[in-house]
Amino acid sequence: MPAEFTRTDDLRGASFRDAELTGATFRDCLLTGVRIIGCEISGVRASGYASEVTALFVEDVDVSGFVTGELDRRYPERVLVREARTAAELRAAWDTLERLWSETVARAERLPEPMRFERVDDEWSFVETLRHLVFATDVWLGRMVLGEAMPYHRIGLPPTGTPADVAAGIGVDVTARPSYTEVLGVHADRQARVRQVLAGLGDAELPEMRTAEPAPPWGEETRSVRNCLGVLLDEVVEHRRFAVRDLAVLEAR
Repeated sequence: MPAEFTRTDDLRGASFRDAELTGATFRDCLLTGVRIIGCEISGVRASGYASEVTALFVEDVDVSGFVTGELDRRYPERVLVREARTAAELRAAWDTLERLWSETVARAERLPEPMRFERVDDEWSFVETLRHLVFATDVWLGRMVLGEAMPYHRIGLPPTGTPADVAAGIGVDVTARPSYTEVLGVHADRQARVRQVLAGLGDAELPEMRTAEPAPPWGEETRSVRNCLGVLLDEVVEHRRFAVRDLAVLEAR
């Protein structure tokens, strides 16, 4: 069995020389400042939130701007969310996201139902993605913007690697296996909640600060209402991007 390194900093600053790393996977890792020198890198793939990539150098050329620009071209809703500054602009961005997700759900429903639970390259399945967006809404809207103490739905899915006992402490069951119908219903409920809050939102509320622990064990954070909503909408944008990427693979089977 290949070695697995989980929740460790033992490899910080490590040097790999003449090492065979074909097929290695780095998931949820901190790779800041990593250097790859004189290596065969054919077929190397990197994915994540492109908005978080501030500098990515290939042969001393910073390609992060190209990556961001290309993703913006393919998914212009990214720009809508990133540039939304007023309540009206946030509402317009959300209207677009709801429409796109409606189309994506319809696309998923043209597949056999078991495929909606199927992972591609060990990424979240379509159902797991919807569950994560339920959790993200509970965190950034329910907990942070609205200040609710326990807004978390049982079938929400926190980030990969969240210990089961930590999730259970806020009423989330990471071992749950809800039906597609149940997940779709809860996801639709959370979408409606975002729509309702945005409908009553005024520009004066956007700079208001909120201080809370979004979810354990993240620790207390202080963010503006605009920032909290921006994080939520960015989650909705990026996870749809991942979903349509994987749906294309499933459709081709």
